[in-house]
Amino acid sequence: MEEKTELRQHLLKNHSFCQSYDPKGFQRVPSHIRKPRHRIVLKNGNCNIHRPTSRRQRLTFLQFTKLVDSSWTFTIFIFLNTLLLSWLLFAVIWWLICYTHGDFEQDHLPPVQKQNGFVPCVYDIHGFASCLLFSIETQHTVGYGIKATTDECPEAIFVNALQCIIGFTMQGIMAVIIFSKMTLPRLRSQTLLFSKKAVIYPRNNKLCFAFRMGDMRKNHIIDAKVRAFYVRSTRTVEGRVLDHHQVELPLKVDGCKTGLFFNWPLVVWHKIDRNSPLYYLVPSDLHQDRFEIVVLLEGTSQSTGQMTQAKTSFLPREVLWGHKFQSLLNFNYDRREFEADFSKFDEVLPISTPLCSAAYIDEYTQMQVKSVSSSRSSTLHLDFTPRHSLGEINVAKLRENIINICHSSGNESDSDIEKTRAWLNLK
Repeated sequence: MEEKTELRQHLLKNHSFCQSYDPKGFQRVPSHIRKPRHRIVLKNGNCNIHRPTSRRQRLTFLQFTKLVDSSWTFTIFIFLNTLLLSWLLFAVIWWLICYTHGDFEQDHLPPVQKQNGFVPCVYDIHGFASCLLFSIETQHTVGYGIKATTDECPEAIFVNALQCIIGFTMQGIMAVIIFSKMTLPRLRSQTLLFSKKAVIYPRNNKLCFAFRMGDMRKNHIIDAKVRAFYVRSTRTVEGRVLDHHQVELPLKVDGCKTGLFFNWPLVVWHKIDRNSPLYYLVPSDLHQDRFEIVVLLEGTSQSTGQMTQAKTSFLPREVLWGHKFQSLLNFNYDRREFEADFSKFDEVLPISTPLCSAAYIDEYTQMQVKSVSSSRSSTLHLDFTPRHSLGEINVAKLRENIINICHSSGNESDSDIEKTRAWLNLK
């Protein structure tokens, strides 16, 4: 027993379990020089990125895209001011045309025009107020029938045609902007929900990162696609620090391969395997690591036919280890239909989950297989090369598991101990 205890202590003392390893050649930036992680994408889907605009860009407030993306208050304010300025501008032009032609003289006013045989540029114009009314009627083709241009002034004919063209153009642009604002995909994306928390739990004997998404409307998204990106600071082999290095995470929904049947809330999961950036993640990393997982849901709105996109993100503190999402679908026997209880959309349930990384689980499984094969042979061959994350893990439990693998029966012979000693160079 003393020799066995000495063997275990030597194994624990000389074996490191917390090595930094990245098979892709990148090294994680140490925590003492790593900047605090702030969200790139907010929970409501807005990007937390400020793009400074030049003075020229600030002055171009009449751009189509800016008016569509702006609030209704700003858009209506611009519309009213644009219409008012156009009315006043053409009213001034009509007043100048009438003034230069002499339509405002006492002998040329509308009440005495027939008596004096005077033909004005525009009928029934008394002053600037009449010019303003005529400008509004011309631009919007109201045509009350009293005020009208004559063939006396060629410039009046040209301005009349020009104002009609400008009026049609302005009305068309305003109609398109209003329609675009009413059918914005952004409004549709507000009905697409993501769970506030993500979870890590075992699925088919593999650790998986999962989150839930749902649609509140009855007109569902067509050809829905979901993607996820792992964003964190990393360092290249040359020593250059990449502040926001992106790695796309392959996602799955049940057994779907080509698309999603997105008619009820779905749990989207990512298998944490050897190619996953979460392969060396352990529970304690969720309290001290700095990364962000950005999720994008894209699809076509069934009602408008426009593409829509919803975004969210998960920080490490928003990832729950050892939990799964509660089921939402229940069958209503009275209505003879399934019901989705969205009040439980963010509810999770605890589930038995290993408190170690997926890398250690794979290594542990390999060592179990090797220990079984070595017990059948005369020579003991065990590979204790660790590959673990930077985070603190429950080292005592993991090392005790390896000791149990080495001497699981507790009745080892002296020859087995001597062989293990030889393997550890303890002779």
